[in-house]
Amino acid sequence: MNTRKLMPLLFSFLTSLCFTTVSFAEPTAQINVLQNFDKLIAAHKGQVIYLDFWASWCGPCRKSFPWMNEIQAQYKQQGLIIISVNVDNNKALAEEFLAEVPANFTVFYDPKGKVARKFKLKGMPSSYIIDRSGKVVSAHVGFTESKKEKYQQELAALLNVIE
Repeated sequence: MNTRKLMPLLFSFLTSLCFTTVSFAEPTAQINVLQNFDKLIAAHKGQVIYLDFWASWCGPCRKSFPWMNEIQAQYKQQGLIIISVNVDNNKALAEEFLAEVPANFTVFYDPKGKVARKFKLKGMPSSYIIDRSGKVVSAHVGFTESKKEKYQQELAALLNVIE
C-alpha cells in the first residue's frame, strides 16, 4: 500500500480523536436516560421506594449513605428498595465518593440532570418516598438526625412495620 495515500487518512482520523468529547454514558443511554429511569422505577412497583438524589460534593449525602445501607438491610424483606440518583456530570467524582462511602443499593447516573429536572429538586440531598402503587407520597430536602427519624417513620408506616 502507498503510505502517501494513508497519511491524510491517518491524519484526519487522529485529528478527529483530539476533538472528540469524552462521555461516561453511551450516547443512546444518555438519550434514553428518562426512559431507563422510568423502567427502573416501574420494575419495583409493589415495593416502597426511597429515591435519593445526591452528588459527590454534598456533605449531608456522605452522612445519608450509611443510613440508607442500614434501612435497606433492615426493611428489604418488608419490601423497601433504595434507589439513588447521582447528578455529578463527571462519573469519576461519583465513583471516588462511592469508594469512600459505599452504597449497598442501586445507583443510577444522571450526568445531564434530566431526572433531577423531572423532580424539580430544591436542594441536596433530596429524597422522595414512593408507595407500592408508584405514587410519590413524600418529598424531603436535606439530611439530619432529626429528619432521619421522620423519614424512617414514614417508611415504616408504608411498610406496615411496627416500630
